[in-house]
Amino acid sequence: MLKIGKQEFCDKPVFLAPMEDVTDPSFRYMCKKFGADFMFTEFISADGLIRDARKSVQKLKIYDYEHPVGIQIYGHNAEAMEKATLQVNKSSADVLDINFGCPVKKIANRGAGSGMLRNLPLMKEITEKVVSNSVLPVTVKTRLGWDLDSINIMEVALMLQDCGIQALTIHGRTRAQMYKGQADWSYIGEVKNNSNIKIPIIGNGDIINGKTAAEKFDKYNVDAIMIGRASIGKPWIFQEIKHYLKTGQDLPKPGVTKLVEYAKEHLEKSLEFKENQRGIYEMRRHFALYFKCIPNFKETRLKLLTAQTNEEINKILDFIYIKFGHIGPDDFLPENSV
Repeated sequence: MLKIGKQEFCDKPVFLAPMEDVTDPSFRYMCKKFGADFMFTEFISADGLIRDARKSVQKLKIYDYEHPVGIQIYGHNAEAMEKATLQVNKSSADVLDINFGCPVKKIANRGAGSGMLRNLPLMKEITEKVVSNSVLPVTVKTRLGWDLDSINIMEVALMLQDCGIQALTIHGRTRAQMYKGQADWSYIGEVKNNSNIKIPIIGNGDIINGKTAAEKFDKYNVDAIMIGRASIGKPWIFQEIKHYLKTGQDLPKPGVTKLVEYAKEHLEKSLEFKENQRGIYEMRRHFALYFKCIPNFKETRLKLLTAQTNEEINKILDFIYIKFGHIGPDDFLPENSV
């Protein structure tokens, strides 16, 4: 059974990855509703936390129903990461995760996120400072290496374990790959099955349904899997995966009627947790994907993504229910075609 600090998890747990501008309270609410075993907040800038920047500090807010939940921080300066750790100590999080994996140019090229894969001495210094100052168990999320010519995940895993982290999440791509190509889980499996690795290994990358989740658990023996982009606009993926892991059968996909119901609930939570207009704007990425498989939906999608008020959005959702409600999953477009 996987254990991180005081947190014990069920067999084959499924985690929600930290994603900037995605894993906010409303999205976490939906993922928890559908069975996510562990969730992360959006990743937080260490510099923003120690400057007391409003957006960064807001991300420390955790609600009682969310537990267990982790906070992830990133930065390229050891002193700033140390100070940010002290800020996280004041939160109600269950785990503190260090982001050594974000491939975004503005972060990686400054040496933070996956940029740290090119500076292992600094990665070691930062991890040691965070571990020694954290009252929470510390974990790390990273990638295979900077590029295919410098894959160093085994060296990184052993070093981080020696620093005192309590679990490691590995995304099966290099920084240079960004999110292109196929995640290479063979390296994740090598780390997990190395006899010198004693900490839990969590696999991440290209898990899109119950079948792929089961394959990763069975083939690579990871302690948990983490879902990122596949959950955007589809928070019920956790329910689908857990059903498949338990039964070996696919859970019936929600039809349009259910999609409208989920979208309305998500919008309601977004408006509850955020100022009205911001809650609407930040739902657009989710709305774009909630209904992506409905055929002949382009005109309605445009209206949904440009609506300015809660009332206007709900009218459009009601229209979707009336016009497309008869459409079932068998009539959906293939997910990879849109």
